[in-house]
Amino acid sequence: MGQVPTLHLLYSCPFCWKVRGLIEYLKLDVNLVGVNGMKIKKEVKFAGDWGKVPVFTDENGIHHVDSTPLLKHIDQTYNNGSMANQGDNERQEKWLDWADTKMSKATVPILYGTIGSALKTTTRISKLEKFGFFSKRLYAWAGFPVMWGIIARKRVKKDGRTPKKLWHDLLTEFTAAHGSKPFFGGETPDLVDFAAYGYMRSISPFPQFSLLTDHESGMAWYNRMEASIQ
Repeated sequence: MGQVPTLHLLYSCPFCWKVRGLIEYLKLDVNLVGVNGMKIKKEVKFAGDWGKVPVFTDENGIHHVDSTPLLKHIDQTYNNGSMANQGDNERQEKWLDWADTKMSKATVPILYGTIGSALKTTTRISKLEKFGFFSKRLYAWAGFPVMWGIIARKRVKKDGRTPKKLWHDLLTEFTAAHGSKPFFGGETPDLVDFAAYGYMRSISPFPQFSLLTDHESGMAWYNRMEASIQ
């Protein structure tokens, strides 16, 4: 018998939550290992030059990286690929790409779009993640101007929408694609549901999540996802 699989992650990382949500839904026995937020590359160097989280190490000691391929790998290996075969494959691939482009980019403006929101986010992350005594304070107070002044401004293309309006538009588009079903995948979640869930779940520890809670269909879907994972 091989070792227990591990998932190296950041607890506030949307890409990690995509994978973690699926692992918890499938009730897999996987050790969750938080990495130091200031030493990510060093702590996952065992997986090669990827230098990011999540990193999934299977029972044979083989490392797997990149969140969407990881979703597919875990589904195929531990779930007989049932989610990948759930419905139309072309539709699923299209919406996986949609989530990874549209929703992924929407997490930056809502968390770091203003100085105030960036400070709230980095302060909260410093409490959620594994940091040393000094690096915790350094990240909280030195990280927010970097995230706001460099990361957010570089990655966010202004289109006139507030972060709330952007998210509401995305949730409207996403839930409309469900038709009359409770999930994108139909009666049960599929890989697209877990991709979208990861991005939304990563915002939930922060005050900015309140901007999403009045989107009725989006929150109804999110709450169904939460209940399915319990």
